[in-house]
Amino acid sequence: MQIIDSHFHYWPRSVFELMCKAKTAPRAIPNAKGGYTYWRRETEEPAFNVSSVWFELDKQLARMDELGHEVSVIGSIGPMSLHFSDLPPEQGREQAMLWNEEMAAAQRKFPGRFFGTAAVPLADVKVGIEVLDHAVQKLGLVGVNVPGSFGNGVYLDAAYLTRFYDRVEELGVPIFLHPTDALLNDLFKGYDGALYLGLGRITDVSVAAARLIYSGLMESHPNLKVYMSHTGGALPYQSGRMDKSFSKGVVLPHPTSTYMKRMMTDTVSPHTAGIKFAVEYYGADHIIYGTDYPCWNPSTAIKLFNAIGLSEDDQRKIFFDNAKRFFGLKQVAAPKVVTAA
Repeated sequence: MQIIDSHFHYWPRSVFELMCKAKTAPRAIPNAKGGYTYWRRETEEPAFNVSSVWFELDKQLARMDELGHEVSVIGSIGPMSLHFSDLPPEQGREQAMLWNEEMAAAQRKFPGRFFGTAAVPLADVKVGIEVLDHAVQKLGLVGVNVPGSFGNGVYLDAAYLTRFYDRVEELGVPIFLHPTDALLNDLFKGYDGALYLGLGRITDVSVAAARLIYSGLMESHPNLKVYMSHTGGALPYQSGRMDKSFSKGVVLPHPTSTYMKRMMTDTVSPHTAGIKFAVEYYGADHIIYGTDYPCWNPSTAIKLFNAIGLSEDDQRKIFFDNAKRFFGLKQVAAPKVVTAA
């Protein structure tokens, strides 16, 4: 079966090499695993310590070939999307533009097989819009990564960002919402990161999506495409509670669940029951397949998804049709299939 993996992480080395030149955080250094250790703030533990696999797209695609399916991928930035808004605006512009050029180069190298999404710096909305326009209109990237929060008191529902959402809606590209590890580390501290990874990231992305709803942005931007990662976080499971409580301080013409169900989400959950509930809540037309590779084993991801037992029609929608439509992909390649993993 032909598959589009819409939650896939490829990071360009050139941007991290530029980060290595920084004297203070945010900065990076090469590590012993062929990748980089990255500090967001000097006073905190390193945010990432990733291996070479994140930076080797050829090998990543070869791993996809082992699944026994024809797999194309949409590359997202993941938690690194925050980095560009942490920088002063012009520096953020420089590094975001470099990232986007690398994504476009990967699209050219693997046409129809790899699709890139854009980095944007949002400390200055004018700069952010300029970078967005260049990424979509000049480079042909198919989406934009937005951090759930900037970690300095700025949230996605900040009034000054309205012009940015206006432009995203005009361009018709999806916003990719991924947890960014900015604000909840203290609350979920300890247990060698297990508490944050298990619950913190889900809370992070859930709050970001809820802010887009409660602020009225989803109401005022009816054509805004939002891709909320990780099976919708906590939102589908707490939908009834949110509908019951939304009238306190929120003025919307529809219940919050109406706006939730306008969003797309993926299948990234190491739990078949969780994936199944997301499909039941959102409907097969609003789910896109993803593996979160290299954070997660793609063989395990496909095994858990297949265990749901969906109809062939719904499988085809989630594996391929929905992502092609949602991201506006013109041509999707059919790579050579290797022996299944």
